[in-house]
Amino acid sequence: MPKSHPVGGRNPRGARRWSVAPATAVVVTLATAVVTSACTVGLTGAAGVDDRPRFAGREAGDRVVVATTFTILADMARRVGGDRVRVESVTTPGADVHQYEPSVDDLKRVEGADLVVSNGLGMDDWLLRFIDGTDARHVVTSEGVDPLPVRSGNYTGRPNPHAWMSPDEGTRYIRTIARALAEVDPDGSGQYLARSEDYVAELDDLASRARAAVAEVPEERRVLVTCEGAFSYLARDLGLEELYLWPVNSESQGLPRQVTALIDEVRDREIPAVFCESTVSGAAMEQVAAETGSRVAGLLYVDSLSAPSGPVPTYLDLLDHDLEIITRELTS
Repeated sequence: MPKSHPVGGRNPRGARRWSVAPATAVVVTLATAVVTSACTVGLTGAAGVDDRPRFAGREAGDRVVVATTFTILADMARRVGGDRVRVESVTTPGADVHQYEPSVDDLKRVEGADLVVSNGLGMDDWLLRFIDGTDARHVVTSEGVDPLPVRSGNYTGRPNPHAWMSPDEGTRYIRTIARALAEVDPDGSGQYLARSEDYVAELDDLASRARAAVAEVPEERRVLVTCEGAFSYLARDLGLEELYLWPVNSESQGLPRQVTALIDEVRDREIPAVFCESTVSGAAMEQVAAETGSRVAGLLYVDSLSAPSGPVPTYLDLLDHDLEIITRELTS
């Protein structure tokens, strides 16, 4: 049995857990569109009451108000912006941003935002129909990414939207956000640049340690099996082969033909560990494991951060958590 990759260390920065030696018009437009199209699906608290804070507009001297489509982008913006920004994500921790339908409350929450941040690559296009024709400053974080295509299913040939799962592509996201903040708030441009480069250095360090960790995985075991095909960029960077049940989270998840095909692959290749993600049901992958003698080795995070008290409250924590579990389980 190959020796497990050591976990639990801290890098020299002390942050990671594993190592190897104008927006009001926007809101009016959005709210009208939501009511017209009856898009009333939102994420709310008890009794349907959403008590998250809402932005009420920016006055001179206020922090820059940033609205993002999902929690990972919100964390990036907070990290780059520091105390010069206030950031709110439309979707909450644990939500699946694919095909999300924003509610009126979601849209009121971003009232007064100075900058709207989205992923692009078809993932959060629900935002576009609400901001087209407005004066909102909108930045697409995947700008400059050379997209990998979805390889199967109804989305074959379309861009795989999960570019942030690559630390290399994540640096593009971070610098894009820094440039956008500097345009909105020129007085803070020096701070945004400095903070973004510190952030990129941490991401580069994590990527280097990830490559070293994968080098310890026996070559025949460098196969990453997940529910959603959300790890294409990470697999490319690390030299992993990617297998999955479905290519993109949608209404067609865990179909019998998807499960049967993956069972055959896992059984024939004697893959010891399979994984699933936090925002989808793991029932289909449990079936794959039961039929093949493999095991569901851990919960991975892709489309959403956890709550602040959870295992992945930040983007760096998310990558760190996933890479720790993947490399540990593929070597054990």
